[in-house]
Amino acid sequence: MVALREVRQLPPASGAGAARELVGREGELDLIRTFLDEAAAEGAALVVSGEPGTGKTALLDAAAAFAMADGARVLRAVGVEFEATLSFSGLNQVLSPLLSDTSGLEPVHLGALRVALGFGDGPRPDRLLVSNATMALLRHAAARRPLLVIIDDAQWLDRASATVLGFAARRAVPRVGFLWATRPGPGSLIERSDIPVHVLAPISDDAAAVLLDDRFPALAPRVRQRLVVEAEGNPLALMELPTALGAPQLAAVEALPDVLPLTARLQALFEGRIKGLPGQTQRLLLLTALDGAGDLQVLRAAADAVELFDDLAPAERENLIFLDDHHRRLNFRHPLIRSSVVQLSTGAERRGAHRALARALLHQPDRHAWHLAEATLDPNEQVATLLDQAAHRMLRRGDLSGAMTASTRAASLSPVPGDRARRLAQGAWQGARMGEFRTGSRMLAVARQTDPAFTGSLADAAAAALLLMIGDGDIATAHRLLVEALQAHPNPWDAEDGALIEALHTLSVTCIFGGQAKLWKPFHEAVSRLTPHAPLDLLLTHTVSADPARATASSLARLDHAVAGLKDETDVDRIVRISYSARFVDRLSLCREPLGRIVRESVCAGVIEARALGHLCLDDFFTGRWDEAERLASEGVQLSEVQAAIHVWRFRYVRALLAAVRGDDDTNRALCDELTSWATPRGALGVQRNSLHARTLATIGRSDFEEAYRSAAAVSPPGEFPSHAEIALFVCMDLVEAAVRTNRLAQANAHVAAMREEGIAALSPRLALLVAGSAAIAATDDVASELYERALAVPDTDRWPFDRARVQLAYGEHLRRTRSTSCSRAHLSAALDIFQRLGARPWASRASNELRATGQVRLTDDRLHSNTLTPQEQAIASLAASGLSNKQIAERLYLSHRTVASHLHRAFPKLGITSRAALRDALTSGNQPTRQSTSYSKQSASMDTQPSWSYRPAI
Repeated sequence: MVALREVRQLPPASGAGAARELVGREGELDLIRTFLDEAAAEGAALVVSGEPGTGKTALLDAAAAFAMADGARVLRAVGVEFEATLSFSGLNQVLSPLLSDTSGLEPVHLGALRVALGFGDGPRPDRLLVSNATMALLRHAAARRPLLVIIDDAQWLDRASATVLGFAARRAVPRVGFLWATRPGPGSLIERSDIPVHVLAPISDDAAAVLLDDRFPALAPRVRQRLVVEAEGNPLALMELPTALGAPQLAAVEALPDVLPLTARLQALFEGRIKGLPGQTQRLLLLTALDGAGDLQVLRAAADAVELFDDLAPAERENLIFLDDHHRRLNFRHPLIRSSVVQLSTGAERRGAHRALARALLHQPDRHAWHLAEATLDPNEQVATLLDQAAHRMLRRGDLSGAMTASTRAASLSPVPGDRARRLAQGAWQGARMGEFRTGSRMLAVARQTDPAFTGSLADAAAAALLLMIGDGDIATAHRLLVEALQAHPNPWDAEDGALIEALHTLSVTCIFGGQAKLWKPFHEAVSRLTPHAPLDLLLTHTVSADPARATASSLARLDHAVAGLKDETDVDRIVRISYSARFVDRLSLCREPLGRIVRESVCAGVIEARALGHLCLDDFFTGRWDEAERLASEGVQLSEVQAAIHVWRFRYVRALLAAVRGDDDTNRALCDELTSWATPRGALGVQRNSLHARTLATIGRSDFEEAYRSAAAVSPPGEFPSHAEIALFVCMDLVEAAVRTNRLAQANAHVAAMREEGIAALSPRLALLVAGSAAIAATDDVASELYERALAVPDTDRWPFDRARVQLAYGEHLRRTRSTSCSRAHLSAALDIFQRLGARPWASRASNELRATGQVRLTDDRLHSNTLTPQEQAIASLAASGLSNKQIAERLYLSHRTVASHLHRAFPKLGITSRAALRDALTSGNQPTRQSTSYSKQSASMDTQPSWSYRPAI
């Protein structure tokens, strides 16, 4: 029948209650409000068309609420399929509430309605007469207050009622609105009636995630993502799918089935259409649903079907599937159809289909293992082992989510509790790497309950250590767990033991975060004793990453060989780990293509992608692509906050560096404070050093050399490169420059000597430039020029423009101070050009001031516009306006503080001021420096041109 309800009790008058349920339908709600305004005035009609479950009824509810809030009368009717042949049954339900007042109708109209609606006897009235009578009754009712007629499931409305109501809707009865909801289809009478149609599209993934978080806040992130994909923007599916899953599945402790189960409401959406298909067609649909890929060749082999397309034709005619001719694949129209096909099959049918697919997929071991697992009811170690192997292959590809699912399923098929616990812990470790703290913790707890003897094992410790690091645990505890587990491991030196190798990689992460030499000792001992030999990426961590200042020529040659091999590498973990070894010895540019491949192809999520982005960001910073570094850092922060929060510091560090070189002191200070506050309670000294590096650069930029010295010395004490303090290489010239500017010449020379003793210049051209530049900055005037020339003669340093320009600036300052004015101008101008191109405002201002002090005035981006000041006065006035004291200005310009005071005394009257406080207003600056743009993007096919050099330090 057609169910009627004249709306009497609805959500609150504002309609907010109904609208609040419609996540992701803001555009539709605006459309409904506009429609109601038009209907209340001139009359209007609108058809909302959408697939089952898209929220048509919820939208109608909101429309009813809005209309009643505006004082309208609302009538609702719902079509029912098996009553679709009863003529005028729908019209009866719509008009019955209005028949209590027919005083405004002509007798002929009233008679026609009574007969048509079954309230009187007589000859069957003409349909046009009934249509006119309907319009007259609606017009009469609307004279008192606006009327909204809502018809849901209009596709099942009887044809006679649809014709009459459509007639009235097209003619726009004043103050009457017609709102229809229907499913799309070739037989839809309403959609072909020339009434405006709004197609209700699926909601966005973001809206779907919001909806799930609101209704099911405890969902594990990866489960939520799976549900978003499966629902494909269908709100009903989003609300129903989680209710068909168990609590362990919702928490991702148990693997989700390949095809999600459906509730009765969801199954009913497609049940009739599927059950009406021939048996062979249903079997083919089941194979397609369980295969997932829709590969026609696999489908034909599994089904042993000769007339494949003929057998599929009935499903295609029912609009359940479609054939992708280009890719030769079979696809369901919606994931819910796929789930319905599976739900309507028996367990025996599903297991038989999985076995058939496993036989057809012997050439694809991962899919073969998965189908065998789905065909297996009882624990089976052989199948569990195949899944375990598949998980490791997925891990090498960076598919952490797939690896976690395979490990969890392998655990469920493991007959021995120890194996089940180990595989659950492996899943917990993979979950931790994706940043899923809660899921990983639950899985690890289940593993420990499964086998009490498992607690303290290597797999348990590796998972627990990662979970501690991504949670609120401290680095020292994570490190201790791993070391104790390594000491208790029965085969601590077997390089073929995959669990051992992964545990050692995890241990290295705790050491990097911890930043203390003593933490590295157990790692070095273990790696040096591995037999037959340590894996290459682990060996490079041992010989280069841990303490790059002491990397040997042979270890650097090994690194160069490994970097060259990355172009063919498919193991994303190896790419990221080898790239980490390259970062402190300036070989990151050679790793850009494989790192870009990880980001561009999105082959992995969470920590791996975050680390790849972090490497690219840092390389962009050092090679002068600052705008691109900023963009990637912003992208990295968003990625990390969602999937890998432990690594958000990588991007805050790069952003702090960018703020420092651009002169944004407030941002730099805030980011450095964030880094320190995150790192301190965790004992992450390595991250604290990153903060100190960014602070050092900022303080040098604003010529606060005393503070710069303290920050740099906290990373690397003068005359010393602390063991296993990688960041000491990044502040080596900063420390020397700050020491010289604060008259700590002995400390500056001690640090230069330490650079030479450690052989820092042999690590890379950039470091060779900085070592020579530092020696020149600390040298006496009689030898400094020769040392500066040596620094700038180091080959291939143009790839690091900011560092090279800093050396040129220091050289120009030295030449100006020693009265080599014309030579100084050449270097100062070159440095200024680079600083302006990069957007390094503090250094550009410094170079500009130095040029003015030589008597050369350039119209630079930071020029001062007062023509009454001499170049020296302009330079001193600019520095004073920035807040520097006379003593600090004197140190910077190599003048006495009395000379500075004298210049300011002469400058004040020229500027028409009487105090330093007025300097900033009196001196106006020009345009901002132009920053470069780069072409790298996540979707770009090429990362950047590879550098031409391959640095090989002499042995």
